[in-house]
Amino acid sequence: MIYDPHMRGEHRQIGTLVLSSHDRQLELFADDEDIERASRSLKAMSHPLRLKILCTLGDAEVSVQDIVEHVGTSQSNISQHLAILRDKGILASRKDANRVYYRVGDSRTLKLIGMMREVFCYHER
Repeated sequence: MIYDPHMRGEHRQIGTLVLSSHDRQLELFADDEDIERASRSLKAMSHPLRLKILCTLGDAEVSVQDIVEHVGTSQSNISQHLAILRDKGILASRKDANRVYYRVGDSRTLKLIGMMREVFCYHER
């Protein structure tokens, strides 16, 4: 057990990373798998064009053509970045006739993107 000198009378248990303070407990992270998943997602989202795509999507389902128009680069470039985000489990897609639509596939990731949009994608004028 590791003790934090700033937590007098309390203890920090490593493993499930639970901080206990007398009768209340605060669970920081469930396990290493959650940490790895978060790390992979953040790495995949860290490219400027991918962030722009995610800001474009938000909580909506958007066609590749509309993403291309909004982001302002070639369809092949957008498709490569969409594939990376999809392969990392960040985006889900569906095909309708000759159009492909993308949306954020995980509710936790959607929350994170919502916070990023609020902080980085909206500008006061």
